[in-house]
Amino acid sequence: MKISFEEFESIKNILPYDGELIYYPRISLQQNPGNIYELLLNRIDWYKDSVSLFGKTIITKRKIALFADKPTSYTYSNQEKNAIPWIEELIPIKKSIETLTGESYNCCLCNLYHDGSEGMGWHADNEKVLDEKSSIASVSFGAERFFSLKHKETREKLKISLENGSLLLMRPPIQDYWLHSLPKSKKVQSGRINLTFRTLKNL
Repeated sequence: MKISFEEFESIKNILPYDGELIYYPRISLQQNPGNIYELLLNRIDWYKDSVSLFGKTIITKRKIALFADKPTSYTYSNQEKNAIPWIEELIPIKKSIETLTGESYNCCLCNLYHDGSEGMGWHADNEKVLDEKSSIASVSFGAERFFSLKHKETREKLKISLENGSLLLMRPPIQDYWLHSLPKSKKVQSGRINLTFRTLKNL
C-alpha cells in the first residue's frame, strides 16, 4: 500500500490564534480510502476503551488499539494502555505523514467509531508523556464526521468536517489553548477509523 500526501494542497491554519490546525482534505492513494478502512477494520486487534469519570471506570463502545516503536504504556483519562508493535499496514501511512510534516512519530493511538452514536467529549491531548513540541497527525478513514474545537479562555468555537481519507495536523501550542471533541450524530450510520500519530517522550 502506497500513500502520498505531497501532491495535495492543504487548507492553511484554521485557527484564528493560539496554535496551528492544518487540514489536508484528501490523500493520494493507490487504494481508495474505503478499502483502507476495511483493511484496518479487519487487521487491527481492536478492544473496548475504558475511561475514568468521577471516580468510576466506564467501558466505551468505541474501540481502540495502541502501537509504538517499543513496548510502552500510555495513560489518559486515568487509564493505562499498553502498546504493541506496528503492523505492516500502518507503516506506509506513518512514513508518508513523517515525510509531509518533517516530524517523526513513535506511537499511534487508533480509534474505531462504529457509527455516529459514538463520539468523544471535550478534551486536550496534553498528557505529560507526550512531547509538547511535537504535532499530532490525525488520519480519518470511513464515515465523514464533524470535529469541534473550543478555546479554553475565550470559549470561541470552531467546527470542521473530516472527510474520508483526510489528514488533520495539530501543531503546538494548540493543546495548551484549545479543547477538541468528536460530536455524536444520529445521521451517521457507518463506521470511522481515526489514526492519531503521536510522539512519546519515553521512547
